[in-house]
Amino acid sequence: MAETTNGTLYDAVVIGAGYSGLAMLHHLREIGLSVLVVDAADGIGGTWWANRYPGVRTDSEYLAYAYSFSREVRDEWDWSERYPRGEEIRAYLEFVADRLDLRRDIRLGVAVERAEHSDATNLWTLTLADGSRLRATYVVSATGLLSRPLYPDLPGLDTFAGPVHHSARWPHDGVDLAGKRVGLLGVGASGIQMLPELAAVAEHVTVFQRTPNYVLETASPAVTADELAALRARYDEVFERAARHPFGVPMEIPTRSALEVDAEERRRVFESRWEAGGFRFANECFTDLVSSPEASELASEFLRGKIREVVEDPQTARLLTPTTYRFMGKRPPTGHGYYAAYNRENVELVDVLTTPVTRVTPRGIVVGEVEHELDVLVLATGFDAMTGALTAFDVVGRDGVTLRERWERDGLRTYLGISVHGFPNFFMSLGPQTPLSNLTVPVQRGAQWLQRALAYAREHGIDRLEATPEAEEWWRAETERAARATVMYEEGKKAGAWFVGGNVPGKREEIAVYLGGGHVYQDECARAAAEHYAGFRPGAGLPSSHVVRSVPDPEPVPDAGSAPGAAPRPRPAGAGGAPPGAAAPRRGRRAPRAPRTRRSRRRTCCGRPAAHAAVRTAQQVSPEPGATPSTSVIRT
Repeated sequence: MAETTNGTLYDAVVIGAGYSGLAMLHHLREIGLSVLVVDAADGIGGTWWANRYPGVRTDSEYLAYAYSFSREVRDEWDWSERYPRGEEIRAYLEFVADRLDLRRDIRLGVAVERAEHSDATNLWTLTLADGSRLRATYVVSATGLLSRPLYPDLPGLDTFAGPVHHSARWPHDGVDLAGKRVGLLGVGASGIQMLPELAAVAEHVTVFQRTPNYVLETASPAVTADELAALRARYDEVFERAARHPFGVPMEIPTRSALEVDAEERRRVFESRWEAGGFRFANECFTDLVSSPEASELASEFLRGKIREVVEDPQTARLLTPTTYRFMGKRPPTGHGYYAAYNRENVELVDVLTTPVTRVTPRGIVVGEVEHELDVLVLATGFDAMTGALTAFDVVGRDGVTLRERWERDGLRTYLGISVHGFPNFFMSLGPQTPLSNLTVPVQRGAQWLQRALAYAREHGIDRLEATPEAEEWWRAETERAARATVMYEEGKKAGAWFVGGNVPGKREEIAVYLGGGHVYQDECARAAAEHYAGFRPGAGLPSSHVVRSVPDPEPVPDAGSAPGAAPRPRPAGAGGAPPGAAAPRRGRRAPRAPRTRRSRRRTCCGRPAAHAAVRTAQQVSPEPGATPSTSVIRT
């Protein structure tokens, strides 16, 4: 780094010190870049630093909610329970920062207010809240996809006499709720985790529900020493299984359609995966819960039955039962006694969909003409997801256009959720149009991909990496196509899901995540890398593998983890979503897609035919193309 009249000059500035920011810092330092991470928070952790509400924990199992790239971290950190609580995740990230000596390149307690690119110097200037400036060749946004909280527009909210706390801004020293009448507004993932904890201490909890959820109940037993030892012995295998799974989890891949078994067998499978808990129901039952409306409806009806079984009051059970959209119309949250909490005498459910909130008064919330008196109001009202944190400050690219203005004008445009045309050398971790996935997989793989991309650029004298218009448009169309192949697209619009912008009043309705499967997404990143980062080099257009041709090219996709220009290696059949036994996707051409019949749709998951079966085959044959060995150091 160097001191200039316009601020300290770095090779790269990373915005955000959570999972993404720490991984970026580690991997970019490995190739010799001077890197600084800045974060508005006073501590490390990103989303996990901010979210301190009662009951906060992961909804993915500890197996895959950790970095795989450091053997020292893997061997020295002991997880305590299956779904770690927020305080354990914060402690883990603090441990990582210390063990990998990351703190010396992290600046906390200062927000980025503006980042502006100069074509003349090919540098970014970042203006911080304290008035200081930084300059960098590269800027990486690691601001989190669920980090900008939404506050409800309720008449009179500012008149409420008691404390009002948003789940994402919970006081770090806690809130005394003993003996209090608590109003919980919102039943998304945060509200679902909070309710059992609030009900255990408050005198009374009134839950104001607009749209019910399909909650996947689970338990969080302690992790034993034997389990930790087994994980360490096969951690590379576990992480590769997660990386090749459509949703980034190391779970078993089903091989059968829900429509191909009889009712008794279907019930048996549903019941076994419900008992297993959490996302195992969504991922291990059948191949087509995400792709077939008929299969999704069968899962929906099973879950509706579970609600009726657990919740004792029939009227409450009816209100908790989703009927306007099918399973996977919202990202299913995990619960830890959520439904059972409604059997407590001190918990009341109020439906504000059919009878909306009229106003907030100093004494409580009025629904219709009924006032519910409260001492404390808790807002679990969600986030402006995917784009909210990126548009909360000014990112100014070519011709003075901000990222906010670009997306408002043209809709979401990115290439692979990594880069946006008009914003040279600006990169996003978990940007819009990246996969809906267990996030530790795309976080880690994304940092490793950018490490290789910047090493390649420096080695070959490429001073700018920037999405081309052709690549942006192709990825927008591909994201839309993949979404339409799932039930999540139409059902998500019915449910007002955050991944279509439905939870933010006035926000453009468009698909904000890639639903073609995380494993397929990684393959698309590998293709771009294998063609010398075509699609990211101005004037390069599209990688040839994205161009639809009528005749397939027999040349296989090379390993994106190999050095530029290295000889390609054969890609196993089934990898990237092709059915086992089918021809592997080819570099340079894409065969035309056959018209989808009703039968073939039933066998489609995550936007590709028989994705679950394909992942199983890929796991058995080879690791992900372009994967970085977990203990390797990549150097220029």
